[in-house]
Amino acid sequence: MKLPAAVDVIDAYQRIKALVHQTPVLTSRSINEICGAEIYFKCENLQKVGAFKYRGATNAVLLLDEDIRKNGVATHSSGNHAAALALAAKINGIAAYIVMPENAPEIKKKAVAGYGAQITFCQPTLEARESTLEEVVRKTGATLIHPYNQWEVVCGQGTASLELLQQQRNLDIIMTPVGGGGLLSGTATYVKQQFPDVKIIAGEPAKADDAYQSFKSGVFQPVVNPDTIADGLRTSLGSLTFEIIKDKVDDIITVGEGSIKDAMRMIWERMKIIIEPSSAVPLSVVLENKESFKGKKIGVVLTGGNVDLGKLPF
Repeated sequence: MKLPAAVDVIDAYQRIKALVHQTPVLTSRSINEICGAEIYFKCENLQKVGAFKYRGATNAVLLLDEDIRKNGVATHSSGNHAAALALAAKINGIAAYIVMPENAPEIKKKAVAGYGAQITFCQPTLEARESTLEEVVRKTGATLIHPYNQWEVVCGQGTASLELLQQQRNLDIIMTPVGGGGLLSGTATYVKQQFPDVKIIAGEPAKADDAYQSFKSGVFQPVVNPDTIADGLRTSLGSLTFEIIKDKVDDIITVGEGSIKDAMRMIWERMKIIIEPSSAVPLSVVLENKESFKGKKIGVVLTGGNVDLGKLPF
C-alpha cells in the first residue's frame, strides 16, 4: 500500500489553493482561560460547503483524467463529503452520483441536491451504503471518490493543517476529530514529517470508539451501532487511514455525549460561530482532560458547520 508523504500534501495544496478558502484561525480568551491552554481554532466550518471535506474532494476531482471525467464521480456519504464532491464536480463540469443514508441531516440532503448531484437514498448501515454505491457505479460507470479511504482525498484533507501551521507557528499539539480518519491521517502525514515535535491527538465519541480501539490494539476494529450526536464520526477507519494513524498519530482520546454538547455550546456562545457536533469533539477532549493540556499551544481543526438548526442539542 502506497502511503502519502508530506510532499504529496504540499502538492495537493498547490493544486487546490485557488479553489478553496484559506479559512481563518480564531482564538477565544474565555475558552483559553477555562481550559488553561492556548487554543487556535482552524475554522473549516467556514470552508466552501461548510466543511474541510471540500479540500479532499477537490484534489481528487482535479487529478482525474479527461476520459474518466465523462462518466462522472460517485460516493457514499452522510453529508459533508457528499456536498463537497457534488460542488467540486459541478465546478469542474462533471456529473456526481451520491448515495446517502435516509437518516442524514436534512440540511446536508438539501445541500447535496442544491449542488446538482443525483442522490440515491439507502438504509443507514455501511453495508447498505456500499452495496447501493456498487450498483450506482455499475449503472453509470462513474469513478468512486471515497469519503476518506483514498490517497488523493487524504492528501487534500492534510492541507488544512498545512495552512494552520502557516498561520500559527509554534504549536505543541494539533487536534482533529476522527471518524473515517481522512483528516487525521492527512494531518499526521504532513505534520509528522515537517514538524516532528508537534503531537497529533484525535478526539472520538465514546459511543463510536472504533478508531480508539483499533489504535490501542493495533488491530482494525469496525464500528458497531454507533449512537452519537457527532453524525460525521459514525464511520469506521479505512485500510489506508488506519495504516497512517497507527504509524503517525500520538493518541486518540474518547469523550462522552454530554461533554460534546457542552463544548459545542461553548463555541457557539463564546466565539459566535456555528459548528456541528463532530467539530466540538477535540475541545471536549481538552475540557475533560485539562491537566494533560495545561499551558500547551493547541491547534484544533473545526471540521464543519453543517448543523440542522431545527434540532439543536441544547
